[in-house]
Amino acid sequence: LLRGFADLVDAHVDELAGLEVRNAGHPIGQARWEAGNLRDVLHYYAAAPERLSGRQIPVPGGLNVTFAEALGVVGVIVPWNFPMPIMGWGLAPALAAGNTVIVKPSELTPLTALRVGELALEAGLPEGVVQVVPGAGAVAGRRLVEHPDVRKIVFTGSTRVGTEIMAACAPGVKRLTLELGGKNANIVFADADLEKAAATAPSAVFDNAGQDCCSRSRILVERPVYDRFLELLEPAVQAVVVGDPSNEKTEVGPLISAAHRAKVASYVPEGAPVVIRGSAPEGPGFWFPPTVLAGPSCTGLPSWQDEVFGPVVTVVPFEDEADAIRLANDTPYGLSGSIWTRDIGRALRASRAVEAGNLSVNSHSSVRYWTPFGGFKRSGLGRELGPDALDAFTETKNVFIATEQ
Repeated sequence: LLRGFADLVDAHVDELAGLEVRNAGHPIGQARWEAGNLRDVLHYYAAAPERLSGRQIPVPGGLNVTFAEALGVVGVIVPWNFPMPIMGWGLAPALAAGNTVIVKPSELTPLTALRVGELALEAGLPEGVVQVVPGAGAVAGRRLVEHPDVRKIVFTGSTRVGTEIMAACAPGVKRLTLELGGKNANIVFADADLEKAAATAPSAVFDNAGQDCCSRSRILVERPVYDRFLELLEPAVQAVVVGDPSNEKTEVGPLISAAHRAKVASYVPEGAPVVIRGSAPEGPGFWFPPTVLAGPSCTGLPSWQDEVFGPVVTVVPFEDEADAIRLANDTPYGLSGSIWTRDIGRALRASRAVEAGNLSVNSHSSVRYWTPFGGFKRSGLGRELGPDALDAFTETKNVFIATEQ
């Protein structure tokens, strides 16, 4: 069933991508990738049911075995920034583990979830196994969280709402996976490939218009190469194509709403230390240009601590490895990040020292569906994706059978 579901999603990739362009303003190339990610995650977990094997544990006096048993009904509450992939990260392993799923998409971006729910039925999943219930978080989301028959909640969104959901799940000891905010550091050491680090930095923060929990919105650069890095960064930022999301050449589309654009703009007030500003279209659309703030004093700005969730990045210098780690960890979040260096020893030391769940060395990748994903500190609870995700959707039952009379 899951393989057939994945194949049907694959046959509708262009349709789903077109829906996401219109609903979320995602560039068409990105939207095709998102639909493809949903397909790939379904394919990956189609091979998972046979992995739900228990263990036989040697014990005196009998046989001891464990079983991985489904939880029951799982509620997957999906955000508006990546509607299709994040829906799949909860939906696919939950189904593979034998659960039924109720998906609550964001009220801002419900269209692809509704269509995927139709495709699930077309693929042969029994009616009711996958349900899509649109609505406001305070209504539909709260009902899922509080309903006694829902055994687990998977939530991706803000830390504020995540803590509210956690509190609401506590009375029923409801199982919970949270993937929350991020304020991620991109650490560039003096021995790094500076040209590559600067050329890739814009995509690490401006993709999806910066509306990404894994966005590297703080760039830390070792002082001897700080000025040179900014020189290299400027043409890379200016080259980012912001425009009509239906255009194949567009790299960055608009923000999700007028209210969100106003919030992002509040982090770049008059007199802010803007050193580089990209371009954005005039006219209709919630546009915001790629913007770079820089200087040592930026550590005192709200944009240094808060998750802006827009195309705004702060660049500050650091003195040495210890200073870089201090600055990187100067946040209540711990989701993702990057480290640029040619020194493998430093790469390993820094990777162990940075308080984040997902790190990349000399790259900016955060999410692979075959490896675990999740955060430290206020960035979340539990892990999604990879071979261990099934554990989040099952209970372990231990059974002892006495064999001695």
